[in-house]
Amino acid sequence: MDRYSEITNKNQREIVLLKGFPCVWGKCSFCDYIDDNSSLEDEINKLNFDVLSNVKGKYKVLEVINSGSCFELPKDTLKRIKDIIVDKKIEKLFLESHWCYRNKLQEMRDFFNIPITFKIGIETFDNEFRNNYLNKNAKFNSYKDVVKYYDSPCLMVGIKGQTKEMIDNDIEIALNNFNHATINVFVNNTTNVKRDDELVEWFIDKYKYLDKNPNVEILYNNTDFGVGD
Repeated sequence: MDRYSEITNKNQREIVLLKGFPCVWGKCSFCDYIDDNSSLEDEINKLNFDVLSNVKGKYKVLEVINSGSCFELPKDTLKRIKDIIVDKKIEKLFLESHWCYRNKLQEMRDFFNIPITFKIGIETFDNEFRNNYLNKNAKFNSYKDVVKYYDSPCLMVGIKGQTKEMIDNDIEIALNNFNHATINVFVNNTTNVKRDDELVEWFIDKYKYLDKNPNVEILYNNTDFGVGD
């Protein structure tokens, strides 16, 4: 599995895919990424330290992801990230967190003491589809609740049961209310959630122009950021 890469088109940065403890929720119906989690702290740190040794500080921006939230990374891994930030003169950090950690984000900002763009896997702002079908356990009433805490929503498109209207609404909210967004095109995995190829074709045709929007990053495949497998 590739765990280090450089994103060279938009928002240039280095990115690392680390291991973490089991996801605090771990019940999303579409997600099998949590298979990368572990409970063995020493082994997690050993792997993470090795991956982090690749960081050069080339763009002064670093993104750290794991199969869950940044709060599930071991303390020693977080300390190593902080050391690298200082040593490599990193000026900005991208992290991701589940909705349940929304009241702890400032703790992470205080710990790293540099600007952080906090991503959140919303998948969709449609409350029923997000929580009742995708089982995200991200229960908020409006995008306005998300804006209070997070900087960048991660959306998902191309799922059977999703509608064009739902996607249109999600993208409109992201473009008009957030400074950054990531759109993930769903790829079939080991779960029972399935890809809607016709919906994907429609999305690509209608929203291809977003490829030129510097504030929107579209992952047509899971590994478009250069990490994962």
